[in-house]
Amino acid sequence: MKRVLQGNEQEEGGGTSGGSQKTLKRPCKQRREKDLEEEGARWECLPQEILLHIFQYLPLLDRAYASQVCRGWNQAFHMPELWRCFEFELNQPASSYLKATHPDLIKQIIKRHSNHLQYVSFKVDSSRESAEAACDILSQLVNCSLKTLGLISTARPSFMELPKSHFISALTVVFVNSKSLSSLKIDDTPVDDPSLKVLVANNSDTLKLLKMSSCPHVSPAGILCVADQCHGLRELALNYHLLSDELLIALSSEKHVHLEHLRIDVVSENPGQHFHTIKKSSWDAMVRHSPKFNLVMYFFLYEDEFGPFFRDEIPVTHLYFGRSVSKDVLGRVGLTCPRLVELVVCANGLRPLDEELICIAQRCTQLSAIGLGECEVSCSAFVEFVKMCGDRLTQLSIMEEVLVPDHRYGLDDIHWEVSKHLGRVWFPDMMPTW
Repeated sequence: MKRVLQGNEQEEGGGTSGGSQKTLKRPCKQRREKDLEEEGARWECLPQEILLHIFQYLPLLDRAYASQVCRGWNQAFHMPELWRCFEFELNQPASSYLKATHPDLIKQIIKRHSNHLQYVSFKVDSSRESAEAACDILSQLVNCSLKTLGLISTARPSFMELPKSHFISALTVVFVNSKSLSSLKIDDTPVDDPSLKVLVANNSDTLKLLKMSSCPHVSPAGILCVADQCHGLRELALNYHLLSDELLIALSSEKHVHLEHLRIDVVSENPGQHFHTIKKSSWDAMVRHSPKFNLVMYFFLYEDEFGPFFRDEIPVTHLYFGRSVSKDVLGRVGLTCPRLVELVVCANGLRPLDEELICIAQRCTQLSAIGLGECEVSCSAFVEFVKMCGDRLTQLSIMEEVLVPDHRYGLDDIHWEVSKHLGRVWFPDMMPTW
């Protein structure tokens, strides 16, 4: 700027008057202020809290690239707040379409940020190599205090292919060092009773959520140990073979907080499998202790395996049938599930469910959501069902193929009748043509 002014002075003969000096100084001041404004608007000068907010929305790899822009961005990249919640994506490029977390980034995270990690999940594909990589990372988390840990299989469970001792050893590192674990999701893993005892010994005061469906090495005694010691447990998900009268009594004890959510997966591994029965008195104790808890049950059984179920009253609130279920079983649902809020039936067969639906509408007075797949219901019975439930049906998902026209209603006019009773516009679901 100074050289420019000197050049102008020389062009004017080297002599200037007082008035011309003032004229020259004014543009200099304006330009200086403009330069300062531009400097304040530079990206590298953004406040750390704004950078942190932006970085939280970036994928890890993009975040790493951004950290190379300048010193300020690199400092933001390493802020502890940015590493409290993290998901490791581990997969093999040849067998997965998902982007994996780069190994160099994993090393950097373990080296510099393991003590900042609090909410961690591992998303692995079906390869054994990915599961082994997850265990290697877990075994290095010796300086962290996790609050949440989730092991998620995106395809066929790969943790089950690992040597049991290798998996348990890695998981024990987290159980021992965390001390404040509140949420644990370990579905489809070889976790066992001794490892659950380690979990309880170090995290009994903080554990609130436990999901461990499809863990064949855990026994009813192992899950009972968790319920006996973790009195703050609010959410629990497990397979039916781990459910027992003793477990329900433990969850209903005075020391235990009110359970909010209990999910049970009833899965048949082999046709003709036998299932035990839970006493009505055990369910009653559970309802007395936690009157507002949700009991969610997923059934994947063959029709001849439903014998022990729905014989006595059961406090189920959300009920899902993943395989074909008989008219007889659905009729028993209406008689034994007074707390039912949601019902989903994927398939039934070719016998109409008219009487069963009417019974459910009469007896299940809290029902607000229903979904029907490969079933058959006459249009008249369906309209009567909706009329009885009224506008409390917030979710009504019925395939058009389910509804059978009769002498009163056809497919062209049923949506008007149903919409009238629901108090909103409704149409049956249609199968896509592509």
